[in-house]
Amino acid sequence: MRNFMSLIALVFLTVSSIAQTEWKVDPYHSSLNFNIAHSGISLVNGKFLDYTGNLKKDGEALDNAKFDFTVQVKSIDTSVEARDKHLRSADFFEVEKYPEMKFKSTKILATGKPDHYLLYGDLTIKDVTKPVIFDVKYGGTVKSDKGEKLGLKAKTTINRFDYNIKFDPSAAGVGKDVNIVVHMQFAKQ
Repeated sequence: MRNFMSLIALVFLTVSSIAQTEWKVDPYHSSLNFNIAHSGISLVNGKFLDYTGNLKKDGEALDNAKFDFTVQVKSIDTSVEARDKHLRSADFFEVEKYPEMKFKSTKILATGKPDHYLLYGDLTIKDVTKPVIFDVKYGGTVKSDKGEKLGLKAKTTINRFDYNIKFDPSAAGVGKDVNIVVHMQFAKQ
């Protein structure tokens, strides 16, 4: 009986690993964007240009999907080089000491609305890891002569003070809330 149960467990694990598909971010069709209030009257937009991301999932939907991202912080781009240099400094991201930001998912839940999910995970910026929740809109998949692609949009808002980004502690000039909007296309591996 023990051998039979071991065989059933082995078959289940084998089928599970075969059914799971791996995807990698396609950087040519993706963008990692943010915006933050400036002086309380406008927004400054920016993005990160250098990042990698992986997705593992079963089946067509995103149920049980696992995400893992790494962002090279020095790739920050707000279209103003002097501002980007300041953002790389110890006042903000301290890229020499903390060159990467990371996100690792912990779970994903369907919301009940078609193709909408809540993606839970841990976001690490500088020396701080905090839980975050992204609102995800799953765009589906498409097949072409270049392979299979998967698309989604994810957004969340974080408080920069939670991640030891303390410049302008009154938040009068640089707001505290950072809106993150991610447009991702993944290529099936």
